[in-house]
Amino acid sequence: MTADAWLRRGRGALGFSFFVQGVTFALLVTRIPAIQDQYGISDGLLPAFLAAVPILAGVASVATEHLVKRVSPGTVLRWAQPLVLLSLLGVGAGSQMWHVALALGAFGLSVGALDASMNMLGVSLQHAYGRSIMLGFHAAYSLGGIVGASAAWAGAHWHLSLFTSYLPAVVVLLPLVVAGSRFYVGLGSGAAPGAGQEKGLGVGGFKLLLPLCLVMACAYIGDSTVSNWSAKYLQDVLGSSEQLATVPYNVYMVTTLIGRAVGDLGVRRFGAVAVVRAGTLVAALGFGVVAAAPGAWAGMLGFTLLGIGLCVIVPQTFAAAGRLFPGTSDTAIARLNIFNYVGFLIGSPLVGGIGDAWSYRGAMLVPMALVLVTLFYARSFGVEGARYGVGHERPRVVDVGRGGNEV
Repeated sequence: MTADAWLRRGRGALGFSFFVQGVTFALLVTRIPAIQDQYGISDGLLPAFLAAVPILAGVASVATEHLVKRVSPGTVLRWAQPLVLLSLLGVGAGSQMWHVALALGAFGLSVGALDASMNMLGVSLQHAYGRSIMLGFHAAYSLGGIVGASAAWAGAHWHLSLFTSYLPAVVVLLPLVVAGSRFYVGLGSGAAPGAGQEKGLGVGGFKLLLPLCLVMACAYIGDSTVSNWSAKYLQDVLGSSEQLATVPYNVYMVTTLIGRAVGDLGVRRFGAVAVVRAGTLVAALGFGVVAAAPGAWAGMLGFTLLGIGLCVIVPQTFAAAGRLFPGTSDTAIARLNIFNYVGFLIGSPLVGGIGDAWSYRGAMLVPMALVLVTLFYARSFGVEGARYGVGHERPRVVDVGRGGNEV
């Protein structure tokens, strides 16, 4: 099979992996009230359960950095994704507190390895293609999130148990991801497995990566603000109905999908720096509109702008890390991925604490200011000599291998 055919197959398999992860994560987070009811988790104890997942995921991301020195990211992903699906099923299958604690712990550990290895493969494929394709992978994740949230809504609407809701997804998706994992493709370097990874990022390497880490954390603070507070904000601050309050997050997900679906074209035409700057400004404008909105429909316009703006930042941050450290991109992405969970942990309590102590309108200005931090570090997204598109695409490389063999 030709190198181009391997690339196309690998891109499709990895895109499907992103899609499945979007479905899985949405099925978990949208049924948190049902999980709480099934296991009798108190309101005081629930935050501890929810915080444990991203903390364990961060630990697993660090472990993945060292694991990929010995095996390929494709191998890690091949094992991690089935474990995520089985952990989801475990969340729905138990009846006692220790059951859900064990299942959520397994979910956190496996999802950290999954996120890290998935983005490692995405960056290596982008190198192989020689043009921006990372936003497309994250668009597949957004599409999966919409499908998963819709399936969760159906389960709640029909009063299905968690196990009954989760079982069809696992039964359908598990064999498909196992079959698709045979076609994972990464960029070959010609080095022996693990070569070039032992020294990490080198002297001063983390200092170069730190701006991207800050951008990643701020982007996820913005994202978690929408996920956790959009419905409450619309209903309690802007006076919408309970039914209308469910709309902003769905609109946010749809605009995120659309923005990511077309975002790679923008990167190829204008460059990553311009796209990230534009996305940052649109996201900041969205938070400003939300904070100043006189009513529910104006608030929804703000959340729509947030979806369009925030959607480009995270995929391009992973891509920029790969360009900054082309010889040790797996290490850079594993460390960068930790700040995904840092932002997730900080965002919700930060906005909630400011909202309770002051006002929720004022609280929306905090993620706006944090997102604007990206403007100060936008140049980190355009490493000279490694920018894809903008009139000087690199030729495709041909040293690619299957997911179990790439280095």
